[in-house]
Amino acid sequence: MLDIQLLRTDLDAIVTKLRKRSANEYFSVARFKELEAQRKAIQTSAQAHQAERNAISKKIGHAKSKKDQTEVEALMIKASAQLDDLKKQETDLADVQTKLEEILLGIPNLPHESVPVGRSADDNKEMRRVGTPRRFDFAVKDHVDLGEAMAMLDFTVASKISGARFVVMKSALARLHRALIQLMLDTHTQEHGYTELYVPYLVNAESMRGTGQLPKFHEDLFHVSADAFYLIPTAEVPVTNIVRDEIISLETLPLKYVAHTPCFRSEAGSYGKDTRGMIRQHQFDKVELVQIVRPEDSYKALETLTAHAEVILQKLDLPYRVVCLCTGDMGFSAAKTYDIEVWLPAQNTYREISSCSNFETFQARRLRARYRSEKGKPEFVHT
Repeated sequence: MLDIQLLRTDLDAIVTKLRKRSANEYFSVARFKELEAQRKAIQTSAQAHQAERNAISKKIGHAKSKKDQTEVEALMIKASAQLDDLKKQETDLADVQTKLEEILLGIPNLPHESVPVGRSADDNKEMRRVGTPRRFDFAVKDHVDLGEAMAMLDFTVASKISGARFVVMKSALARLHRALIQLMLDTHTQEHGYTELYVPYLVNAESMRGTGQLPKFHEDLFHVSADAFYLIPTAEVPVTNIVRDEIISLETLPLKYVAHTPCFRSEAGSYGKDTRGMIRQHQFDKVELVQIVRPEDSYKALETLTAHAEVILQKLDLPYRVVCLCTGDMGFSAAKTYDIEVWLPAQNTYREISSCSNFETFQARRLRARYRSEKGKPEFVHT
């Protein structure tokens, strides 16, 4: 969530930056100005009523000292009316502030100045390539053809059990799946200094709001309505929410966490897109890296975290490239994102295998996640 003071003090500049992300209007500027005018008017009126009430209280004290009961009763009636007015204004102000927060929750993060301006993936900037894709003298089969021929991938059985966009892995492939997870966890804990976590796969709505999934992406989530739980779309949600409503001591930063979880996504709106095989599944496993850092360290941390993710592909000897997403292709909460794309021989192209983002204070502001600076002042962390 953006700092509302940015919109109050430099609204035009914020709108200009947001337009770099998309041609769409993220919020009505006229509606924001209208609500801000209402807020100011209510607060000004409330201050006047409070000042008047304070003055009446002094008069009541003076009348009591003179033992003028008639004047005391008249002033008490006025004070009661002022209190009623103040309570109504408090209610009106809370309503306006709720509407302003609803606007804020729908506004994406501002892109960092280093992010290339563009509208789609075609405008992303390639940063580097590592490894050379192999060339084969035979027709390359994709994972679906190979997995089914070897009786290690079964989409038919998964469909019977659950429906479309699920898979059953068998035998050596299931073992490989487990081994890759272990490789990642061991690498990040033993070589990169992350603390391994085991976290809930069901979270509450406040946790989803904290990392930016709610309210905007409600349709992309699986909601267990009877218990008000959401299935996590990524371990980023429970891991980052560890610092919600916390003031972290400076000496403990950075916090570096790694967690393996299944991830659940409805993939709403992606009908007919990349649906073959294990791409865009409703359930998949992921090893997530999260760093909680001081603001001055966050862009160095982004580079470090991206390099940590690259190490896995280097160990597996898989050709890949790193691209910096343009303003129009970035996720809602990100200020800057690197995608790591691995070479898929059967598709003869690079495809995203990992996404590494700096959210700056966007999530921290929603989470109310702060640290105590050298001056002892609570400030928002970067995630």
